[in-house]
Amino acid sequence: MSESDKRIQSLAVFIELEKRIRDCNDRLSLAFTLVNETHSLVAYRQAVLWQPRDKLTDQILAVSGLAVPDATAPYSIWVRQLAKSVHQLRGDQAAIYRIPRQAIPAEVSQEWSNWFPDAALWLPIVDQEGKLAAALILAKDTEWRDSDSALLGYLGNAVSHAWQALENRSQSRVRLRRIGFFGKRWWLPALLILAISVIPVHQTTLSPAEVIPKDPVMIRAGIEGVIEQIAVEPNQQVTQGQTLVTLDATQLGNQLEVARKALEVADAEYRQAAQTGVFDNRANANLAILQGRAEQHVSEVRYLESMLSRVTISAPSDGVAVYTDPSEWEGRPVSIGERIMLLANPNSTEIEIQLPVADVIAMEAGARVRLFLNVDPHNPIEGTVRFANYQATLTPENTLAYRVVADFAEPVSPRIGLKGTAKLYGDRTLLILYVLRRPLASLRQMTGF
Repeated sequence: MSESDKRIQSLAVFIELEKRIRDCNDRLSLAFTLVNETHSLVAYRQAVLWQPRDKLTDQILAVSGLAVPDATAPYSIWVRQLAKSVHQLRGDQAAIYRIPRQAIPAEVSQEWSNWFPDAALWLPIVDQEGKLAAALILAKDTEWRDSDSALLGYLGNAVSHAWQALENRSQSRVRLRRIGFFGKRWWLPALLILAISVIPVHQTTLSPAEVIPKDPVMIRAGIEGVIEQIAVEPNQQVTQGQTLVTLDATQLGNQLEVARKALEVADAEYRQAAQTGVFDNRANANLAILQGRAEQHVSEVRYLESMLSRVTISAPSDGVAVYTDPSEWEGRPVSIGERIMLLANPNSTEIEIQLPVADVIAMEAGARVRLFLNVDPHNPIEGTVRFANYQATLTPENTLAYRVVADFAEPVSPRIGLKGTAKLYGDRTLLILYVLRRPLASLRQMTGF
């Protein structure tokens, strides 16, 4: 191939490479193209694109043959030291520079043969102000020819121009973003935000809820004793008069037997004294005492018979027996008035809601409620608030909450004991106040206002 053909071929390669450089959309793609595609213009063994950030920091943007350079690798650390040394020597000069080993500090040059070939070239890339923006370092085994330096000089001008164009594009995007919001019509989004923030909305909150019986009958222990048997199963339908609970009657039965025998003895003593009093006036003096003692025993027998009648607890009305496990009650001592179970009407239920203190909203009786049962969350049930406690209590989950009771708005009766989540609808307020209610509450607690 003649010399003129080689020049024409080099010119064609240069034009194609310049086109690829100008087609890059960002600096990373430009860096990757430089370190890998420049080999089609001039031959080299290694290529590194280095960028100084400021006086203290710098970075390697690309290394030939690597998709992503490792900044912590020994090779990268040494190349950065070399680049900073050359930068201190050359400053912002835009001319190509053949890096001599003797001009490099000893701590850097002594490791040159471990990482680089003998001949290295410094190709500066400058910004619009003429300051060094980056540097392409090329290294090969033989000395650089003047023709290669000339071609790379033209390439450096094209790369600097592309670098500046990408920098201008980046700044333009930032400027457009700022103009888009802070330009002449900045008031339009501000007005839109203001209009949205004053839209009246309902306050809402989500709280755990459970279906409970409405106006249930409390089945309580009428006497102190030990439960001998629970005669019905949990959630069993019972009828009026059916036996529900039986207490152990052994102790009361023994006491009644003793009281009856004592009554028989008192009656016998009274009758004997009455017969003797016919002939002995002194015996009549004890009649009143013996009669009082007999009447006392009668009262005791009647009391024990009354207590014994309470051993069996029957259902006062029809309903469903609501309690836990019979094994938890049988053999358990109970005191007078202790609740054992509930007798509920399965067709008369209501919603019990535990509203956490942190989620309290302003609402009145009659507020809307939507119940999402865990067994059927896709079909919410409507309801209305009947009342809410003024004082918070500790829930089984160890959280403070207000008890809220709501009636079903429709004639439905979900099974007693079903649980879910209730959505409470409170009074109307501004959207911005509703969104910022928790931050405002925290601020109020911190500042005291």
